[in-house]
Amino acid sequence: MTRSEKVTAAAYRMRHHALNMGEAQGQGYVGQALGAADMLAAVYADQLRYRADDPHWADRDRFLLSTGHYAIALYSALAEAGIIEVAELDSYGSDESRLPMSGMASYTPGMEISGGSLGHGLTVAVGMALGLRHQGSGSRVINFLSDGELDEGSTWEAAMGASHHQLGNLIAMVDINALQADGPTVGVLRTEPVADKWTACGWHTQRVDGNDVDALLDAFDNVCSEPVGAPSVILCDTRVGRGVPMLENREKAHFMRIDADEWQICRDQLTAGREGVLV
Repeated sequence: MTRSEKVTAAAYRMRHHALNMGEAQGQGYVGQALGAADMLAAVYADQLRYRADDPHWADRDRFLLSTGHYAIALYSALAEAGIIEVAELDSYGSDESRLPMSGMASYTPGMEISGGSLGHGLTVAVGMALGLRHQGSGSRVINFLSDGELDEGSTWEAAMGASHHQLGNLIAMVDINALQADGPTVGVLRTEPVADKWTACGWHTQRVDGNDVDALLDAFDNVCSEPVGAPSVILCDTRVGRGVPMLENREKAHFMRIDADEWQICRDQLTAGREGVLV
């Protein structure tokens, strides 16, 4: 199986995991999980250095989920990575579960930070990357953030700080799905030309189709690999609900309510679109 086939298969299974978790609650951030599955699959199935049986391994790469409400997507990736059991996904969002609806590091193995207070993830990532470099570590820090999060001034302070300190061990992945809680991103606070802004802050910048596995893998292959150099950002244009046409076309898609009789339709649509996927 090629790298691309491996990542594509992982993303397909992760989308099914997300639908199963969403059905347990009847609602949630399912659209984001479907849209970001290819991004997270590329990280966990191809890029990240980790030990499934030792989430605190000192030499691991760090993956920081700044957008805590995307936890449903990360749990899917952690299950595929063997860090948590697939069976545990059934407890998503339940009382006493280790898998709360918004990611919390104190609960979940493999969760590096408690995300959700948007604008904090990249600042923490900068501190981690700088600390790892001072320790002489070869570990990388990969920070996942959203286009809505680019509204936060702290994100841009962190971006300038990373460039100033030449954190070549830091990679940012931005999910540009054009949607946030208050509506379409372009109508809340216009961030374009977003690539030019990251470049102006001193980052090695790439923009790709975030639902194209080959493009994602090529982007990772092209990130700055120098320990002291420009930090790298991969801007990923994605589609909310990717792989499930019924959800791709929902008008209110940030936090979805999905009726009981629709979940199987979602699975059927996802399965119908798997042509060529080795699972």
